[in-house]
Amino acid sequence: MVSTEHTLIASSQSAPSLGKGEGNAAPFDLRNPGAYENWRRQKLENFPVAPESIVVPVADCRAPSAEERQAILDRCQKFNMAIYVSEADATKEDALALAQHFGLVRFDRPLCTGEDGITEISVAGSGRREAYIPYTDKPLSWHTDGYYNTPSGQVRGLQLHCRRDAEEGGVSELIDPEIVYIRLRDENPDFIAALMQEDILCIPENIENGVKVRDAQTGPVFSIIGGWLHMRFTDRKRHIVWKDDALVLAARDALKSIIDDPGEAKIQWRLSAGQGLICNNVLHRRSGFNDHPGADSGRLIYRARFMDRVTDSK
Repeated sequence: MVSTEHTLIASSQSAPSLGKGEGNAAPFDLRNPGAYENWRRQKLENFPVAPESIVVPVADCRAPSAEERQAILDRCQKFNMAIYVSEADATKEDALALAQHFGLVRFDRPLCTGEDGITEISVAGSGRREAYIPYTDKPLSWHTDGYYNTPSGQVRGLQLHCRRDAEEGGVSELIDPEIVYIRLRDENPDFIAALMQEDILCIPENIENGVKVRDAQTGPVFSIIGGWLHMRFTDRKRHIVWKDDALVLAARDALKSIIDDPGEAKIQWRLSAGQGLICNNVLHRRSGFNDHPGADSGRLIYRARFMDRVTDSK
């Protein structure tokens, strides 16, 4: 059981359950400013948010209580993310069992993913993984997961579960994409229109040892999937091509300025053993870290990507 010193943190106001139906796309229609203003007002009532306000203790990942489940749903409704705190020895099977309570069942399976749908994120000393930044101790820049996926294969839900933390560093930073959308639309609605074009952000093909393992993928930054706002973004400096259009480039620069603003509503949290993130694929990045010595004692994060959003599966 989780230590009794952990208690559920009350929500600032009650939030409706996340149902299985489609969302409401009206607030994201630039021709419907009234719906946007109503949604914006309700969204900003909960911001800024302290990191501790999205934390939910979970005694048993395989069988969360009704109160624990609702607490995670509430936070994903308000902030698109929740951090859960369970036993330090919680396994990846425990983590996946928890995800299933929130409708996260359809896996995205990128390179280096195991047959169980889990990718083990640790420092790779050799092999295929060594060529990719997530499998090093270097910082990861701002991104949403699966930004190189096809339009029909976008990652909507994400779970990270810490099995072992680093000796030092490895801090996650998180931003709700809906807040970024609000900042951009308030600055200039034309930026939103530009970033919803389907031909503005291209990730070139992936070539490994002369063999193509992934085609180039082009798409928007913001889109509406099932009535919900979806964001596709990476702040990579190389191997990324933006459409050569003045408005698109101005919107890109404004977007990066918002993300890099130290005063923006960001969550910083260093996952430790037994803690995890369940979210609707929010913007995130990771600081560099120093690992513990020894092959079996370094930082290990289990990652699962899903084609589903967080929902109330009951």
